[in-house]
Parts: sequence; structure tokens; C-alpha cells
Amino acid sequence: MNYYHKSCPSVEKIVKEITWSKVAADPTLAAKLLRLHYHDCFVRFGRSMWQVPTGRKDGRVSIASEALDSLPSASANFSTLLGQFQDNNLDIVDLVTLSGAHTIGVTHCTLVARRLYNFTGKGDVDPSLNPNYATTLRKLCPNPINRATILEMDPKSSLSFDSHYFEALNQHMGLLGSDAALMTNSLSALIVRKMQNPHVFLAFFGRSMKKMGEIRVLAGGEGEIRKNCRVVNA
Repeated sequence: MNYYHKSCPSVEKIVKEITWSKVAADPTLAAKLLRLHYHDCFVRFGRSMWQVPTGRKDGRVSIASEALDSLPSASANFSTLLGQFQDNNLDIVDLVTLSGAHTIGVTHCTLVARRLYNFTGKGDVDPSLNPNYATTLRKLCPNPINRATILEMDPKSSLSFDSHYFEALNQHMGLLGSDAALMTNSLSALIVRKMQNPHVFLAFFGRSMKKMGEIRVLAGGEGEIRKNCRVVNA
């Protein structure tokens, strides 16, 4: 904590003010910032709900293909999801909790098209999807799929950071296959039910975000603190 207390003592205040003002102007930015943190930690290496240690170094290497190899896909099953989290020293509670970040933000119809129109290759709908929700999604994403059409990750609650995502999961209204997968394991499904309590979810989310921020921290001579965040130091 307070890594920059000598070189830039007001950095936390500055970052917080800029972040909140930008999110106030464009509420969709909040989900993008969460996803950015998730990508950074999973591939090569806040909010006021938790303290964020600073001074984490940037890597000197960035390989686009690593994102595809390291990040869980939207259609991943439970065992794949849990395995990828465990590879990063995160457990089943972290998996369910961090999936709750889908309480805000949007995705595209292309990522759910298979669940809606060709789940087993026979022109069928994913049977695990709430029938009424599936009907609504098919209206929002008619065939042929328009790649530009977006959907709320958390139906009718995509701009509110709350526990509604878990309520939707319990009604089999998880949008992505990876969301629905959380209900296919008995322990995971139990955790989902516990996370419906907003106080429980927010407390555990801060804990899991802090753990994720500690994945593969570069130490010693590894990495660098960039002078310009967009480019490697000269």
C-alpha cells in the first residue's frame, strides 16, 4: 500500500476522482475497467470496496494470442472454468464471486447465438436456459445474427453493481454458457445462492479482486513501471 506516497502522494485521490467522473459521464465504462483488470491479471501477471496495493510492475512483453489461451471462454464448462481459476491460485468461491462482475456491462448476440439457435447442432435451444428468457433473447437477437447487436449481461440491471446477477442465475437466466455453468456444480450453485445477499457478495467481491490483483506479480528485476502506460519504456 502507498507505494507512491513519496513520488506522487495524491495519486490515489487523483485516480479516484478521474475514474468516478468518467464513469458518471459514461456508466458503461465501469464494466470495461473491471474487465481490463481481469485481463491484466489472468494473462500476464478500485472500487472503494477494497484497498488496492499500488506499484505493480508492467510486463515488457505483450502477446495477443496469450489472451485467447489464458482467459476462460464464454462457452466454457464448469470444470474448465474452475481449472483455469485454480491455475491462478483462485478457488471455487473466487470463480463464483468474480463471475458476479457480469452484473454490469454488455456483450454481443454472437456469443449467445449457439445457445439460442443451434445448441446441439440440430437447430435447438439450450435446455438449461429459462424458456421465457430464451424467447426474449431470440427476439433481441433474430437470425441471421447481427454482429453489432448488444445484450445486457444482467437483464434489466446492467448499470447497477449489485447481486441481481445471482438472482438471475437462480432463475436460469445466465446469459453466457460460462454463467449457466456455475449452476451445474452443487457447491458452486450453493455459493450462487449465498451470493444473492448483496452484503455477502460485495464483501467477497472485494476479497477476490484483491486476490486476483496478486496473481503473478513481477518482482526484482522483472518488468518495469512505465513512464507512458501505452508503451514499453525506451
